[in-house]
Amino acid sequence: MAAPSAKSDPSHVFTVGLTGGIASGKTAVSNRFAALGVPVIDTDLIAHEVVEPGQPVLQEVVAAFGDEVVDEQGRLRRRKLREIIFSDPEKQDLLESILHPAIRLETRRRVVEVATPYCIVVIPLLAESGQFDWLDRVLVVDVAEEVQIVRLIARDKVDEAQARASLAAQAGREQRLNLADDVIDNSGDITALDEAVAKLHEKYTSMSRGEAPLLQG
Repeated sequence: MAAPSAKSDPSHVFTVGLTGGIASGKTAVSNRFAALGVPVIDTDLIAHEVVEPGQPVLQEVVAAFGDEVVDEQGRLRRRKLREIIFSDPEKQDLLESILHPAIRLETRRRVVEVATPYCIVVIPLLAESGQFDWLDRVLVVDVAEEVQIVRLIARDKVDEAQARASLAAQAGREQRLNLADDVIDNSGDITALDEAVAKLHEKYTSMSRGEAPLLQG
């Protein structure tokens, strides 16, 4: 089924794209929206699902990269695939040309099935991809880079150099903030985060019903 291509489509659901840098707290934020009854569609999860055994996308990946990228059970060998594309930008581009359209299509399919006033779509690499132009709103979860470093070291048990390399592999903080309609500063405590999400939930519910203008900020 072809996905709707514009916000003017009558089946369009008010959609908020949630993004942020690594270790910024995107999951903490999306979990709070989910607890408020908001459907959360995670593109990272979809990216895994579209390459499950038997999926046409996995067959395309195998056709492009060879049988060595799947194991005896027909499951994708992600580490092997990463090794193949790591030092070859052309192969990385080829992989993205297979995966990204499928991820976007499945994301839109799930969005149009939403029956609540609005939904959240988690897109960690929104700033890098720039291909979700049907979003009504972009919410950026933001923390200082030094906070990201501390959290990454604690979460992933890596050293500072590895943590900084992970940050360097993503779009910069300023690039993400330039996309933002709304920003959650996630450098505070849990209470502050709860309050920020609750306020945005009220705002998005109103906007989805046409009770507030779609303004920047």
